[in-house]
Amino acid sequence: LVLELNQVIIPSYGTVPEQQNLHTPEWVDFDDKPDSLFFKDGQRRIDFVLVYEDESKKMTHKRSDRKKQKRKRQVYESNLINNGLQLEATRSVLDEKLIFVKVHAPWEVLCTYAEVMHIKLPLQHNDLKTRHSAFNWFSRLFRVDENIIKPEQEFFTAPFQKEHLSNFYIQDKDTFFNPATRSRIVHFILSRVEYATKNNVKKFGINKLLDTGIYKAAFPLHDSSSRHPSADPNCPSERYLLYREWAHPKNIFKLQPLDFIRKYYGEKIGIYFAWLGFYTNMLTVAAIVGVGCFLYGCLTKDNCTWSQEVCDPNIGGNIIMCPQCDKVCTYWNLTITCESSKKLCIFDSFGTLVFAVFMGIWVTFFLEFWKRRQAELEYEWDTVEYLEQEEQVRPEYEARCTHTVVNEITQQEEHVPYTACGKCVRMTFCTSAIFFWILLIIASVVGIIVYRLSVFLVFSATLSQHISGTEAIRKYLTPQTATTVTASLISFVVIMLLNTIYEKVAILITDFELPRTQTDYENSLTTKMFLFQFVNYYSSCFYIAFFKGKFVGHPGSPVYWLGKYRNEECDPGGCLLELTTQLAIIVGGKAIWNNIQEVLLPLIKNLIGRYSAAARSEKVVPRWEHDYHLQPIGKLGLFYEYLEMVIQFGFVTLFVASFPLAPLLALINNMLEIRLDAWKLTTQFRRMVPQKAQDIGAWQPILQGIAILAVVTNAMIIAFTSDMIPRLVYYWSFSVPPYGSHSSHTMKGYINSTLSVFNISDFKNASKPFSPWFRNQTTCRQVYRDLRYPPGHEHQYEYNIYYWHVIAAKLAFIIVMEHVIYFVKFIISYVIPDVSQKTKSKVKREKYLTQKLLHENDLKGVKKTMGKIADKIIKGADSTFRPKDE
Repeated sequence: LVLELNQVIIPSYGTVPEQQNLHTPEWVDFDDKPDSLFFKDGQRRIDFVLVYEDESKKMTHKRSDRKKQKRKRQVYESNLINNGLQLEATRSVLDEKLIFVKVHAPWEVLCTYAEVMHIKLPLQHNDLKTRHSAFNWFSRLFRVDENIIKPEQEFFTAPFQKEHLSNFYIQDKDTFFNPATRSRIVHFILSRVEYATKNNVKKFGINKLLDTGIYKAAFPLHDSSSRHPSADPNCPSERYLLYREWAHPKNIFKLQPLDFIRKYYGEKIGIYFAWLGFYTNMLTVAAIVGVGCFLYGCLTKDNCTWSQEVCDPNIGGNIIMCPQCDKVCTYWNLTITCESSKKLCIFDSFGTLVFAVFMGIWVTFFLEFWKRRQAELEYEWDTVEYLEQEEQVRPEYEARCTHTVVNEITQQEEHVPYTACGKCVRMTFCTSAIFFWILLIIASVVGIIVYRLSVFLVFSATLSQHISGTEAIRKYLTPQTATTVTASLISFVVIMLLNTIYEKVAILITDFELPRTQTDYENSLTTKMFLFQFVNYYSSCFYIAFFKGKFVGHPGSPVYWLGKYRNEECDPGGCLLELTTQLAIIVGGKAIWNNIQEVLLPLIKNLIGRYSAAARSEKVVPRWEHDYHLQPIGKLGLFYEYLEMVIQFGFVTLFVASFPLAPLLALINNMLEIRLDAWKLTTQFRRMVPQKAQDIGAWQPILQGIAILAVVTNAMIIAFTSDMIPRLVYYWSFSVPPYGSHSSHTMKGYINSTLSVFNISDFKNASKPFSPWFRNQTTCRQVYRDLRYPPGHEHQYEYNIYYWHVIAAKLAFIIVMEHVIYFVKFIISYVIPDVSQKTKSKVKREKYLTQKLLHENDLKGVKKTMGKIADKIIKGADSTFRPKDE
């Protein structure tokens, strides 16, 4: 490929001597046509725009530096012209220092590079009959009006070849390559043209010129304003149509015009919005079931026997609980947790178990149906064989190809950037760096835990003195609640701060790895960023769900963290409520922060830019200058949009057993997210360089990994974080003889049987509370569900038979739930094919037509030529052997 690039793409690759005359762009004045997308002649379309600051008017650099920058730019532009591109330069209307260089690719250049890039182009109309769905009439209500945005024509396509030009469907040379394809071809050239050679190292590509400030911007043009259609009759005003029919808030319940999005922005953005829309539609089903389970919990909370016992003054009112910390904490009454126990009845119910099982199956349906939808888009958008044929090597990779190796397949020499040993060293370094930063995240989580342990003591000693004894406040502003809320807020702030560091670290590590293609680069970066974000966002939730309150010992022998801090216990309402609080703060805070960062920041920057040019607003400004003052999309494109949604997907699936309303909140957020992302793209950002994408990349296996892990986490949340299993064990075994005294299965007496008894005389001096004991009682009960023998028993404070029954039931539940869900997931995956039969038929038909039109025509030409040669041979033979008298 490198040899091909050197021979075809960059024939003038090499150092341009100082004395050589350089080609320069044609200079023209602005013709006062603000909506024009063409050169001044009105014929040649503007495919790309380069912006730089006139070196003679720069005052921030030394004269020698300005001269070097100017020379590099001149060499670069000269090489662009040598490669067949046509350039036209115009000075800015608003700022005389700025120069806009408009780039146009002629027909010959487009054809040459379309063949090099293996771009698929139309052969003939799709002649397969389409079967309309029975629900077509219903979906039409939510579609964009076809009279406004006409459906795209379907074609069978094939990789472009100049020698088979006549076989392709060409009605008009000006429209055969659409604007998105033209911009992609031009960007391909811009990324590979040289501008300097230093120490035998070639420097090339528009990206490096942008990084060094030689050019200030490089972008394709929007075709109109987002607020009104173009005044140019040759312009289709697709941007305006996208804003009005897709990005406007009034379309929040409408389906997206995906083909139109793909046509304007390219496949990469199209596949993102297709995935986001599909995910949002699937969330509708999950949200309905989740709301149903939540309503079930609300309706049955009044029948929650164990909660009634907590609130009963004759039962919970007579149960005195042991202090939750050493010395400064005091004894308290169980009825204080009445409100928490009522809330817990809503989330910790049988409906939660049903919903957790449902979500384990739902996520399988989501992934399997998305594979089918993705296969349809791959065919319709011509990306089926994209990775094998069309994707090119990154310029950064090409520049480092200094080592020669022999290809095992072709047995030919090829250039690579590093040896096998060098690759091993790079991988070792990168892996070590990733583990180091993950350990740093874990260290921050440990710091938050230490904060929780230490601050709980402070709140326990001082909080009751500052709430004026108001009982209503005491019910809600408990030391546990105050600790949980403040720790969650601090955790959120730490997460946001670390995220800014992880982005730069992940990019540095990936750049050092030097992936071969852009897809490899993005997949590698995606994996690193998700690992960082996974630990960053989910570690605190995993701690609350599976570690907090699980290893605390008992009042006579508590467990200490770091030998100093008494291990943290769950809130009296249970760790499940704490997990819900943590999720609400992190997810809610994350959504607010992302909206501020993604929407308000570019909006404010653009408003500032408009106000700064208000004095010159009476001037007519061309389209390229309007677009220049918009915000750049960034090197990572929609990477953070994917990351935001995948993190949300993790919260919706991994911890859904603690909060069944999570899918509903995600659904509402995503309906807004689609329109906000569309609004940003169409109004606040420059037009992205259209890029091909076969699928959602590394996010697909990440989603599959989350789906597998979600089954385990939800099963463990139900088993170890909620009280469902202990309640079921009590109901079926310990409420009736031989362990219980009730004549029938019941939940009565559950609270009294699950709170272990502790003799206050057994407190050690280090943990004995300062506050004096009241009443005549000599025992207190443990806060958490701990099943131990009472004082005076021969095995006092050791686990009783109830505990071991519960442990066995929990383990059995996890095994059964996991195996049942995994078995159902396997059946679903097997039954639902990844590619529909309709798509398979289209692929086969296209291959048949490609073979028929491209290859059989060649054979006919060969036969025709051979037939003429054969006729000549036969005629020659006849004249040789014909009798002389004839």
